[in-house]
Amino acid sequence: MENAIEKSASLSFDSSYPTCWSTNQSTGTCDLDNLNLRRQSTNPKETWLDAEIVVEGKSVAVNRSILSERSQFFRWLFNLRNDGSVSEGKPKYLLTDLVPHGKVGYEAFNDILYYLYTGKTKASPPEVSACVDDACAHSTCPPAINYVIELMYASAAFQMTDLVSILQDLFLYEAEDAPVEDVIPILVAAFHCQLNKLRFFCIQRIARSNLDNVCLEKELPDEVSREIKSLRVKSNQESEANIAEVDPMHAKIVSRIHKALDSDDIELLKLLLDVSNVTLDDAYALHYAAAYCSPKVFKEVLNMGLADLNLKDARGRTVLHVAAKRKEPAVLVTLLSKGACTSETTSDGKTAVAICRRMTRRKDYIEATKQGQGTNKDRLCIDVLEKEMRRNSMSENLAMPSEVMDDHFQAKLDYLENTGDISLLVLVHHLLRVCA
Repeated sequence: MENAIEKSASLSFDSSYPTCWSTNQSTGTCDLDNLNLRRQSTNPKETWLDAEIVVEGKSVAVNRSILSERSQFFRWLFNLRNDGSVSEGKPKYLLTDLVPHGKVGYEAFNDILYYLYTGKTKASPPEVSACVDDACAHSTCPPAINYVIELMYASAAFQMTDLVSILQDLFLYEAEDAPVEDVIPILVAAFHCQLNKLRFFCIQRIARSNLDNVCLEKELPDEVSREIKSLRVKSNQESEANIAEVDPMHAKIVSRIHKALDSDDIELLKLLLDVSNVTLDDAYALHYAAAYCSPKVFKEVLNMGLADLNLKDARGRTVLHVAAKRKEPAVLVTLLSKGACTSETTSDGKTAVAICRRMTRRKDYIEATKQGQGTNKDRLCIDVLEKEMRRNSMSENLAMPSEVMDDHFQAKLDYLENTGDISLLVLVHHLLRVCA
């Protein structure tokens, strides 16, 4: 197993793994390309494919006998009297009903099927397990991590203990080098899949980090968040941000500011600022709103004019860096219209556009916008940031005056609030034109 892990340069399936099925089992090896198991079956009347599982709106034909032999979960599922709806005589299931935690995409489910039919692993599809950052090795970028998490949720739900063990070992090997914020979804998966060894590893890693308590409370289950905070107290390894919060009243006001933002209560926010000496910058309110609040609330806080747009938090991130990680175009464009600096880097040297590219799967970047299905937000975010960086690198004489740009942006942003997603496309296209 150790050699197999070393061969996997990225968090992905690898065909170098040995088969996990013994030679005395009856089904043998299947040619999945011939059997149409890596895509929607083009011949749904094929008799040996006697059930369907719907994944992301696509129906995948499967064989109940093989899956029942490979997985106790499927043996139980297919033995139920009322085992799903019926389509042309075949039972039909929704994958979202079968996997209680996490999202499992079409590609990940087909990789799970490949393992169930052959007992072998296979290299993960790069379009869903690699980002669009050309400088990335795709070893521990978010798309690579998230794809393995999808496999983890599915294999745990289907009680595929051999595959769960392989995936856990992959994470234990690779996650030490991953950015600590990317360890959070791994820890959440370990918690829901009851993988105690991986859970312990991730908790120790995060406890040693400078992730603040707000991040822990917003992004982790309460039980896990409390465990990490308790471990920090016991080991006297509180992060720099938490050590600074020595005044209980200060910490209480900051918490109330965040709760006011959560409830979209700008009037309460203003009252808290009036009756205390805590500022928006003290509470990193813009960072918080960029990460967790609606674009409308973020804009209202920004328009108060009381916060430093390019302030860096304890982890060296500006508000634009936080917004780039979230990938919400309306928030990014609002920031850029107010003069957020795209050339600022984090403490580890990443710009906002680099963060955005590192967060985006290839599939989501190249996917064309379909009429009536909304805009391709992943690509819009990257394009907006790249255009703004190119504009900033031009001669000052060629740049549009900031006052003129602010007027254009403000008009479009006001329109966005009233008309929704279509106006977002108009807004971003306008931004791309004026920044070109």
